[in-house]
Amino acid sequence: MEAGTESTTADGAGGAASTLSEIAQRKGFLETSDPALQESADRGEANLLGYTELYELWERQQWRTQDLDFSRDRTDWNERIEPEERLQRMYGLSAFFIGEQRVTDELGPIMRAAPTEEQRIFLSTQIADEARHVRFFNRFYQEVGVLEGADDLAARLRTTKEHLNDAFAELFDVMLKGRVDRLAAAPEDTELLVECVTLYHMVIEGALALTGQHFIIEYNEEQNTLPAFVEGFQNVARDEHRHIAFGVRFLTDMAKEDQRYREAIQRMMAEALPIADQVLDPPWAQEDDWELFGYSRDETHAFAAQCLSRRLKVIGLA
Repeated sequence: MEAGTESTTADGAGGAASTLSEIAQRKGFLETSDPALQESADRGEANLLGYTELYELWERQQWRTQDLDFSRDRTDWNERIEPEERLQRMYGLSAFFIGEQRVTDELGPIMRAAPTEEQRIFLSTQIADEARHVRFFNRFYQEVGVLEGADDLAARLRTTKEHLNDAFAELFDVMLKGRVDRLAAAPEDTELLVECVTLYHMVIEGALALTGQHFIIEYNEEQNTLPAFVEGFQNVARDEHRHIAFGVRFLTDMAKEDQRYREAIQRMMAEALPIADQVLDPPWAQEDDWELFGYSRDETHAFAAQCLSRRLKVIGLA
């Protein structure tokens, strides 16, 4: 998954473009203004929302985890989905459950370091979103019975962490946390803030989270499994598109402001993408041609690369 692989993804993986077009039709997704969902972004053009507009969109796109009924999902998980498939599904579920908790914890210093009040207000809504996503996964795990012997949120997080690979820890617990801790101590360091937003919004949310979300949603829809999970996860994905739209808006503004910030984006991408590439690979995969949720490694990485390429073109860096 490299930022400069647009020719491979656009020409060699036409299915990815088709999938993005289909995703854009889901309710409220295109409204987020994420360039990955706009075909014009292939030409470096996109209709980006401003920070106040993104806040107002957040108000219109509210949803409640408590409205989801997981009774059918419990039956599917325990009676329809085979044990081996449940084990394979656990990597994607674990990465999201732990990932949502990690980004909830790490967003505060980014919010406080943002230069304008409008930016800080929007990022405050994102903290609320990320906490809701943790709550969504906790309810799913608890009511479906995903883990035995884990009786509260802390226990579920500890147990599900065992399903992750080493690259996940490197990206979240070392690379992201290390930078955010430095930013908390020096909130006036705008170049470091640009690095944090690039890592958080472009790589972790944009390349990893949304890739996994869309393939997991599509697979469950094809298999007619876990309907409440799919409903909630679509809401999570819509939130993430809105978050990424903020990231693209912010990085576009910063790239225009100073060459130093353009270089910070490029530097962060070069450092983070090789690690992110490994995060996409499940820990039980022994070969490079693994398949998960009906998609091959090449298809998964091509999708992530095309999303990233479209966003970078809009920022002006592709």
